[in-house]
Amino acid sequence: MIIKELRTNTHSHDDCKFNRNFLYSRRILQIFCSGVEKHTIQVPGKRHRNRPSRMSDSEIMTILILFHTHRFRDLKSFYLGYVCQHMRKDFPNPVSYNRFVERQAQVGLHLLLFLQTCALGKCTGISIIDSTPLVSCHIKREKQHKTMKGWAAKGKCTMGWFYGFKLHLVINDKGEIIQWHLTPGNVDDREPLKNRAFTERLFGKLFADRGYISQDLFEMLFVDDIHLVTKLKRNMKNSLMNLYDKILLRKRSVIETVNDELKNICQIEHTRHRSVDNFATNLFAGLIAYNLLPKKPSMNIEIIDKSKLIA
Repeated sequence: MIIKELRTNTHSHDDCKFNRNFLYSRRILQIFCSGVEKHTIQVPGKRHRNRPSRMSDSEIMTILILFHTHRFRDLKSFYLGYVCQHMRKDFPNPVSYNRFVERQAQVGLHLLLFLQTCALGKCTGISIIDSTPLVSCHIKREKQHKTMKGWAAKGKCTMGWFYGFKLHLVINDKGEIIQWHLTPGNVDDREPLKNRAFTERLFGKLFADRGYISQDLFEMLFVDDIHLVTKLKRNMKNSLMNLYDKILLRKRSVIETVNDELKNICQIEHTRHRSVDNFATNLFAGLIAYNLLPKKPSMNIEIIDKSKLIA
């Protein structure tokens, strides 16, 4: 009897998990198959073949987004083993995998347009900024690496030296990505904040780690109605800080969880890229897939009652 009950509970748990994944897949299909088509564009002056492709750009984009939500490690297994086998009703005219990879590089601009116009969150007045490395190859093979040559660079983070890029992220208190910027690995973390195009969506409190400490940067952002809040270094003089800001500063580690989900769930980082175009397409699709997740790590600031805090 105990074994039967355990098996019943296990099956019910698996069924619930399958239903959640199924409903989430249906939601993405409804969003992209209905709304992505308007973000597909035709390049003026470029000749196109008379015979249309078997799969539209919106279908290619939808498959790329679904790949970043189904925990598959490589795109080939996902496309051939899952899409072509179990999603024939949604994609009735699949192409070969080689043709799909060619089309993948062609929809990179469409994914970027959709990400910037429809997939990013909104600033709520409480934001967190941080950078995370995107490794292109092992640091010992940086001289032999040719795929990202001229684009990636050698840099250093808290985990040590790496060769690749830096992804600068700004999230709100709900865990939604509201701004992002990709730079080579040797760029300073504070450099994107000096760009007005990067900070035009931000206002209110901006929480960061000690790597963003700069008096000139603080004054420049303060003029634009952005209050940069960071911890102090050991050799700096102590300064008074509002207790409300201190509590929110402790919750800055939420962005570390966001970085972890982007790398381990949405899989925006791996070293198997064979072209810069596919690297960019993989990154765009991963960022879109994360912002469409039904549950994200958040600061849960509703439990903080500012009126009861005593400075």
